[in-house]
Amino acid sequence: MTILFNVLLFLHIVGAAMIVGYWIATMKQPTVHPRQRDGAFVQLITGIAMMGILPMLPNAHPDYFKLGIKFAIGLAVAVLAVIGSRKVKKGEPVSTGLAHGVGGLGLLNIAIATIWQ
Repeated sequence: MTILFNVLLFLHIVGAAMIVGYWIATMKQPTVHPRQRDGAFVQLITGIAMMGILPMLPNAHPDYFKLGIKFAIGLAVAVLAVIGSRKVKKGEPVSTGLAHGVGGLGLLNIAIATIWQ
C-alpha cells in the first residue's frame, strides 16, 4: 500500500505543478489553460484515492479536518478551471480574477499541504 500511496502522491504533485505552473507562465496575460483543468482533476482523483488508502498505512494519523479543507479548495479550483477552460474554448475572454483564482487557490492548497502540521 505504501508504494501505491507514493505513486498517487507523485501524481498529486504533478497535478499541482500543472495548475500553478501554467498560472505563473501566463501571469502577464492571465488566462486559464486547459491543462490547469486537467491538473485540477488529477489532484481531485489522486487526493480522494490517497484519503481512502491513508487509514490502511502503518503509523498513519490522518487529519481529516485538514484533508476536508484541501478537498473543498481543490473542488473550487476544479470548478473555476472548468469555467475558465470553457471560456477559452469558446473564444471568450477569461477574467483576471478567474485566472488568478485558479492559480492562487492551487498555490494555497500547496501551502496548506506543506505548512500545516
